[in-house]
Amino acid sequence: MLTTFFSCTNSENNNLVKLQGRMILFAAIGGLLALMGGIVYYSSFDIPHLELAEIELANVAVIDVNNIENRVKLETTFLVKNPSDKTFTVPIISYELFANGRSLGISQYSTADIAMPGRAAFYPGAEIPLKSTFQFVLSDATMQEYKAITSGESVEYSVKGMITVETAWSLVEKEFESTL
Repeated sequence: MLTTFFSCTNSENNNLVKLQGRMILFAAIGGLLALMGGIVYYSSFDIPHLELAEIELANVAVIDVNNIENRVKLETTFLVKNPSDKTFTVPIISYELFANGRSLGISQYSTADIAMPGRAAFYPGAEIPLKSTFQFVLSDATMQEYKAITSGESVEYSVKGMITVETAWSLVEKEFESTL
């Protein structure tokens, strides 16, 4: 190749250099595309592990009752378990809370604004309670539930929602239901 290069005329050398430059550019672009494809392929290995995450409603406690505004503040506690061998975090739990089968409203637990290293890490085998504040206002549809909650009567709580579980490479949204 070097003997061909040195025995060529100036215009032939320019064409050969341009061709070599294009080949290097195409090889670099091809290498980048292969690297990105490999990252996507590698990240798909985490998905089956993330789908194993378990969540259940652990507790609902009355924090505050405001009789003037007819508002109740509840603390909902979710117990999140990691039965897999991958460490993950939980940025969002969106849920609808029910009392005695009647919907009280929707809320969410969110640490999405916190960088991943600052969130609770669910190591393999870990069980961590995550707490969220839920406020609901007295309405005609929830009058019986409001009275039962504020008077301390026994209330059956249930929840329906979606939990987002993520690692550095993957993210899975999983629907759940739980009764207390």
